[in-house]
Amino acid sequence: MAPDQKDYFEDDIPTLSAVDIADWRLRTFALYDKVRQLAATNPFDAHVFWRQERDLMFATHPASALTAEMKASFSGLRTADYDPSFRIYAALSPEGTGQEMNVETGTDGVVPFTRIGTFELPGLGSLAAWRLRSYGGGIFVPFRDSTAGKDGGSYGAGRYLLDTVKGSFHGTRGTGADQEFVLDFNFAYNPSCAYNEAWACPLAGPANRLAADVPVGELYLG
Repeated sequence: MAPDQKDYFEDDIPTLSAVDIADWRLRTFALYDKVRQLAATNPFDAHVFWRQERDLMFATHPASALTAEMKASFSGLRTADYDPSFRIYAALSPEGTGQEMNVETGTDGVVPFTRIGTFELPGLGSLAAWRLRSYGGGIFVPFRDSTAGKDGGSYGAGRYLLDTVKGSFHGTRGTGADQEFVLDFNFAYNPSCAYNEAWACPLAGPANRLAADVPVGELYLG
């Protein structure tokens, strides 16, 4: 993560009102609540709903990362069709637990993260899971795969898989030692800075990079 990469703190964007930001967050939490409900029986339907709602929010909401000029020509986010092979259930292993990562920001000081473990993903690699140790808390799992920055691929700086402080979470199954997280890469999405440099975003560090292709989820319009 580099300095001033702070997608968590878009409250500081001066053109957005507090009411607009609050409404965006409420709608995002409601979106993922509905996604989890639909995915319990049909992940494909959940993905269709997610795509439609995100396109609508980006096109019309005042807290969208898109500028008015970008909205005028916007025809939808570039998102791949659903591929069930990228819906993975993974346990959180203790590997790396306790590692600290402090992100310097220009307006919010140091934003601290602590690693809470590692997801081992057969055929893909491993991803660190982080806990945000400041207001809001939550689990954060960014990633960068081998499609990053390539023509037709994903955003060069990486995407977000889980970000529970924003509501982006797909649930778990099992309990205790048998608990597994739902890691559905079909719902991976770009940080706001992919569309507007007024945002700065925590990105995928060395422990969150995959050597494999992940050709699903939100890709890049650029």
